[in-house]
This record gives sequence, structure tokens and C-alpha cells, in this order.
Amino acid sequence: MDNSKIKRYTVTAALPYTNGPVHIGHLAGVYIPADIYARYLRSNKRDVKFICGSDENGVPITLKAKREGITPQEVVDKYHKIIGDSFKEFGVSFDIYHRTSSLTHHQTAADFFETLYDKGVFTEEITEQYYDATAKQFLADRYITGTCPKCGNENAYGDQCENCGSTLNATDLINPKSTLSGDKPILKETKNWFLPLDKYEDRLRTYIESHKEWRPNVYGQCQSWLNAGLQPRAMTRDLDWGVRVPLRDAEGKVLYVWFDAPIGYISATKELCNYAKLDVWNPKAEEYYISSYESDKCGWEEYWKSDETKLVHFIGKDNIVFHCIIFPAMLMAHGEYTLADNVPANEFLNLEGQKISTSKNWAVWLNEYLREFEGKQDVLRYVLTATAPETKDNDFTWKDFQARNNNELVAILGNFVNRVVVLTHKYFGGTVPTCMEITDVDQAVIDELAGYPAKISASIENYRFREALSEVMNVARLGNKYLAETEPWKLIKTDEDRVRTILHIALQITANIQILIEPFLPFTAEKLMKMLINGGHDWENAGGVNLLKRGHQIGEGVLLFEKIEDAEIDFQIEKLNQSKASNAAANVAEAVPAKENIQFDDFSAMDIRVATIIAAEKVEKTKKLLKLTVNTGLDERTVVSGIAEYYKPEDIVGKQVSMIVNLAPREIKGIVSQGMILMAENSEGKLTFVAPAEKFQEGSVIR
Repeated sequence: MDNSKIKRYTVTAALPYTNGPVHIGHLAGVYIPADIYARYLRSNKRDVKFICGSDENGVPITLKAKREGITPQEVVDKYHKIIGDSFKEFGVSFDIYHRTSSLTHHQTAADFFETLYDKGVFTEEITEQYYDATAKQFLADRYITGTCPKCGNENAYGDQCENCGSTLNATDLINPKSTLSGDKPILKETKNWFLPLDKYEDRLRTYIESHKEWRPNVYGQCQSWLNAGLQPRAMTRDLDWGVRVPLRDAEGKVLYVWFDAPIGYISATKELCNYAKLDVWNPKAEEYYISSYESDKCGWEEYWKSDETKLVHFIGKDNIVFHCIIFPAMLMAHGEYTLADNVPANEFLNLEGQKISTSKNWAVWLNEYLREFEGKQDVLRYVLTATAPETKDNDFTWKDFQARNNNELVAILGNFVNRVVVLTHKYFGGTVPTCMEITDVDQAVIDELAGYPAKISASIENYRFREALSEVMNVARLGNKYLAETEPWKLIKTDEDRVRTILHIALQITANIQILIEPFLPFTAEKLMKMLINGGHDWENAGGVNLLKRGHQIGEGVLLFEKIEDAEIDFQIEKLNQSKASNAAANVAEAVPAKENIQFDDFSAMDIRVATIIAAEKVEKTKKLLKLTVNTGLDERTVVSGIAEYYKPEDIVGKQVSMIVNLAPREIKGIVSQGMILMAENSEGKLTFVAPAEKFQEGSVIR
């Protein structure tokens, strides 16, 4: 997008599901980078609306309600408050934190659906959908689990496999099972309204290919879906919780959560602009009613329907298809809305070498962190930005958290600021000294300082937040190096004027840090502003050495950061160990239930043999798949296996395995897989080969 035409920015952060608190994976993937970007735009005096809110519709909410024995409304009320309060305390600077249970949202989503319906966009189809005869209800996507037809993951959902990332339909699953009763569902006819994504394929391809600057993971995923061919997708569901489908013949149906959720950005902007206040609940009538209408004070449509608005979606990689394919297709079908200029999706953050799991309590929860590390919001913001999974999955460890705090925030940034403020008070009574003669050393520092704002801006505007933060820390490193080289504490007795110049420049570096650090560490910037008794400056002032005037009185020094001791870290690690132990105990107590009985002839039909892996390589553009060449004793053939997370190709060549050799061939990522390697999976999801205890001849039959 031509930046000269941009008059305003709409920045959205993925709406978190209100079925649990926010954890560090969410923060690193979405909310911290989005907040950095929005704060930076504001510091540059740009017109920006930073939009988010609770996603309170969809199956995860109803599942949580069933597990806890409460109503969906009680679930969303509980977690909306926990999440919203946590974001506020953490310093995420949303202009509005909305909720999709509001009437404004229900009306906006319903109106959007009606517009597309009236334009003849949808196709009505009577299809067979899974139905739980025991629970007596149709099953939405997340009420069904089964085996992924593309990678063999046995815990895939009816809409997506979280193992290989494939988008699915529930009827694609092998051995489907209802999460309500555990029974095998039956197929039953029902009518739904489908968005014909295939009809928008050419327009979507043109749109995607005009954004080759997008991150490789985003652009690559989009191309993969387009190349596979888009199919119509149902935009309604048989469910009793969500936005009701606004049609007479749609009783008992709600909008698909990924139809209504992104519209939540629009409804939130309406509420931010006081377009209408409609969210007063009438408990007697069990419905919302309109309390008042107000003028549209900021013109919500300008932020969604103008070619002078830059729209940016911050999301995690599991939401790419919905924000880059489905939502743009909806907007194209509507015809009035701006399409996103960028969708900077991060990869996943792991925790202590394992995938974050909310169900297993393998997570660092934001609300707990804020309680246990009081006043240390910026430490977590710093660590999660410095290790952000921008281009590949990354790992958070408590030891690294401690080391970055102690060795970087305390020893570099905090140390520099503290020395400058303490020396200024000690030698000059806390007033900014006059800058005397400028030496070549001083000028070199001044010149280097002047170049940092542009470098940091370029990194932020290209969504490279790790790089930008590193450059901000380099300003503190520049200051420390300057003090170490000039040694004002030695010169004070012999050359006071020289010390005046040194501390004047050091104070200007400190004032620059206050501006440059604010998008990343807002609480630290606030402390600096109070310490310098400085009203603060906008980004355009950064890089100069006249931010603090001669004779200006600064405040007493306070420590920006404090060391984190081993005991605090040991406590956090022990919490995770307890979660691991609890999960292991639960898995022993609640073993994976046995599948339905089969006949002996069914088992006999499987031809399982000893085979040897003779070659192995990673499948391009995947993280979990290996392409194996195996000697079955009958022939040499290719098998695709999802074991790349647990085995390196070079480590398994020569390994003997158990293999089903008469499984029908299946194409996976363009490779024809001719069999299946048998693996065992433990309670933590780790895979290991099912192999003979001693070397056996290839082709030996396993009975």
C-alpha cells in the first residue's frame, strides 16, 4: 500500500476465546506485537484504532460450559473479565476491548449475513451432517474428533487438524467420535448456507499474489490452499449458542463462528465510535434491547470502507486461513469493505521444550504471572518480544527469562540509566549540565544516536519486532560504552567541564530511550518519564540531543528493574513439574478408551511386517513430515510419516520398524505414501517406533 495515501490505521488483534485465561503463547503470537505496532503509530501521531474483544460464540464455549456444569453465558462472563482485566494490567493499549455477545455484534453479524443472502451469494444445501443420537443433537465441528485423513493424527477436529494444520470437513475424518457421548455419530440430513469460496478463488489469488511482502508462512499457506482448490464452506451451524441465522427457515441454527468472529472487529469499531449502544440485557424477556442511539463520533466506516485506511490483522498461524481466505472472501462478496494490507501471523511458542497445552495446564497464564511477578509486566513483554516466534516456532524457558532480565534489562538498560541519574545528582544536584566542548568521541556518539529512530521505525513498519527491540537495546549499549570510555567519575576532580558535556549527552541518550522504548516497555517508559520529570516527546523528536534543556531538574533515581532470584524461577519450574505429574497420573487413571470391537477377520486383513528404513528426508514446507524409503522384504517403497518432531532423518536410517504394507496408497503433500509405520504415543504426545526387540529379516510377518 502506498504509505503516502494512508490517513488512518485499523489494527486488529485476534479475538481470544472466552473459555479460559490468556497464556504466554497468545501474548507472544498476537497481543504484544500488535500493541507494539499500535503504540508506535500513536507515537508518530497517526490516526489508529486498536481493536480487540472476547470471542464468546462457538463450540469451545459450549464445551467449557458442559464440563463446568454452568451456562455458556456464565462461562463468557467469567473469562471476559479475567482476560480483559489481565490485558489492561499488562498494558495492552486497546482502544476498545469488545465482546461478541453484545447486541451490537449480533446485529452487525446478522446484517452482514443478510446482505450476502440478499445478493444471492450463499448456496442452500441439504447435506448429511453428523448427529449424536445419544445427545440428540447435531454435532458442530469441534464436537467431533477422529483420525486426520492427511497425516494420520487420531485427535483431529471436525474443522482442522492441529497436527498438520490441514483444514477439514467433519465428514473427512476417519473413525469419527462425538465429544459429547463418546459414541460414533450417525449422518443425518440438515440444511445449511454455504459460502462458495471456489467462486472467489481467482480474486483471492490476485489479492494474495499482490502481497508477496507478507511473511513466508502466511503467503505460503495461502498459496497452498489456493493451489489445492477452494471448496464451498458452510457458514451456518446447528447449535443453540451464537448469533442466530436471520432467516425464517433457519430455526435452531447460528452463524459459523468463523463467519461472525472477524465481523467482531467491525462491531467493536462501531461501539468504539458510539455508533449505537444496544447491549442492555433484559432478563425478563431474555433478550437485549436498545438503550440509546448516539452519533457516530469517529466515523466507524472510515476505518473499514476507505482506500485511505490501512487494515492490519495480528493473528496466530492457526488462524491464517480464516483471515486470509474466508474473511476476505466475505468482504469481497459484500463489496464495501477494505481488505487487509498485512496479516503478520507468528508461529507457535513452546514452553520448556513442549507444546503449550491448556487442557494439560502446560502454560504460563497471564493472570497468574501478574500476581506472582507483581510490577514486572515489562520483563515478560521484553522476553516474549526478544524470543518472539516470528519466522519459526520458538521456546520459552524460565531460566532464559531470568537470564534476560538479569543480564540485559538489569545489567544493560537499568545499569546505564541508574549511573547517569546518580552521577547527575552527585555532581550537579540533579540539574542537566551545560554541554561544553564537543569532542570527536562525543560527535561519534551523537551521530550514531541520530540513526537509531529510522532503523527502529523500519523494523517496526516491516513487522520485525525482535529486530526493533534489539536496536533499542543497542541505544542503551551505546550509552554504557560511552560512559565506560569517557569515565566521568575519574575526570570530575580534574576536568569538571568535560564531565558536564559527558553527562549532558548521557542524559539525552536516556531521554531518547524513553521515547524509543515506550512501544515495547510502556511501564519502563513511564518510570523514565517521571524520573526525568519530562512530559515526554513524540517519535519525531527521537534521535536529537536537545530533549532535556540545560538546567532542567530531574528526579531522584529509581531502579528500573531488579534481579530475579533462583528461588522465584525454581517455584515456576516446580509448578510445571506438578502439572506434568498430574497429567501423568490422570493418564494412568484415565487410559485412552478402547475402540469398538472388530472381528478377527478384520485384523487378519492387515498385513503388518518388519521393515527397515533405508533413506529419510524432510518433506519441504512442513515441520512434522518425513519422507521415508523402506525395505519391506517385498519391495522398496515410500512412506510419509509425521515424526519429524521426534526424529532426525539421519538418526533413523537403518532402523527396523513395524509397517502395514497393504494400506491403500494416499497422497500426502504431493507424495504418494504406500503404507503406514506403526508408532506408540505416550501421555505427553511423544511418538516412538513399534519395533522388533531384536533384528529380524525384512518382510517378517507380525502376527
